[in-house]
Amino acid sequence: MIEINFDGIVGPTHNYGGLSLGNLASKKNAGQTSRPRAAALQGLAKMRANLALGLTQGILLPHRRPDGAWLDTLATDAASAGPLWAAATSASAMWAANAATVSPAPDAADGRCHLSVANLVTMPHRSHEWPGTLAQLEIAFANDAFAVHGPVPAPFGDEGAANHMRLCDHHGASGVEVFVYGEAGGPFPARQHLQASAAIARRHGLADALFVRQSNEAIAAGAFHNDVVAVANERVLFAHEQAFADKHRFFADLRARLPSVEIVEVPADAVSLEDAIASYLFNAQLVTLPANGPYGAGMALILPSEAQGVGRVWAWLEALIAGNGPIRRLIPVDVRESMANGGGPACLRLRVVCDPATVDPRFLVDDAKLDRLAAVIEAHWPEHVSPEEIATLGPWPEAVAARVALLDALDLAELI
Repeated sequence: MIEINFDGIVGPTHNYGGLSLGNLASKKNAGQTSRPRAAALQGLAKMRANLALGLTQGILLPHRRPDGAWLDTLATDAASAGPLWAAATSASAMWAANAATVSPAPDAADGRCHLSVANLVTMPHRSHEWPGTLAQLEIAFANDAFAVHGPVPAPFGDEGAANHMRLCDHHGASGVEVFVYGEAGGPFPARQHLQASAAIARRHGLADALFVRQSNEAIAAGAFHNDVVAVANERVLFAHEQAFADKHRFFADLRARLPSVEIVEVPADAVSLEDAIASYLFNAQLVTLPANGPYGAGMALILPSEAQGVGRVWAWLEALIAGNGPIRRLIPVDVRESMANGGGPACLRLRVVCDPATVDPRFLVDDAKLDRLAAVIEAHWPEHVSPEEIATLGPWPEAVAARVALLDALDLAELI
């Protein structure tokens, strides 16, 4: 078993609608002109960089947008949707960390890898993603090695792997699954409900999951998901000092279950919550490098390039890798179009530990397939989209055709 990162491909309707309450970058850049083509190509470049590290890479596809079927259920359409139009055109499914919660086979009572699609009910523009996501998961993970589940019912908000961590001695070993939920965050809603997390743990057959509350301070500062203030990989937890409401109890419980765990905590007096969120220091991919890869064994942080621009953050990281800790390498990547809408490298990927031979190969990529996808994006994705254009595009047939061209290139006509 290995870990596969399935990255969401940025869709042709990528725009800055400012729809995500509590996401500071989303609100800050609302109404700006977006660059869907550049956004999608930046995502592909990140995937190429992962392949170059020796990692296995997968993809998830854009959803059909505008979502006319969703508007139909609301008895409206492109011409008369008003404020609903922004929610119908959002390309937010690009952030695959919110696609599902994944429990690998070694953790589950039945020995299968379980995936529960997230309901995303807190935000209207994301609440209609789950049927499209579920359709992809059921194809990609149709093998008997997997169990794919529908969403937890409303009103229990579930936002997927962005609020879930797994720690283990190695990816193929049984692990400790940590579900992080929220309760309050000043003016911002807590998106992950304890009841939703508990339901998923029961559904996946987890014997001893941990349920940990995110701190009010983190949510109020703009950490709308746990992956904005913490990330884990194998036996390493990398977290901000103010990430959790009761870190002492959490750390003690974690050490009791996994004595080999290494907790790398970033102190608030070195990096404030504000700097951590501005730089998306923790919205990084913490990955295990293959021993036969170009950099040898060890762990690396795949970070947004914005982290280099926040002096205190970058100075702390350089001191970290100069030591003898488990994180040995920093790899900045350019995903600025996604970052401007509030999603960094970790938001763009869903982690699945499994045997790659059990995954539908159409959802796995190599450099040659990425070349084909880049050609489709270059030909069909719009270069720029302004708010004024979105308001006048109606059903946006060009966006629909662009997605169909991508699906054709992947031989995934069943998703059209």
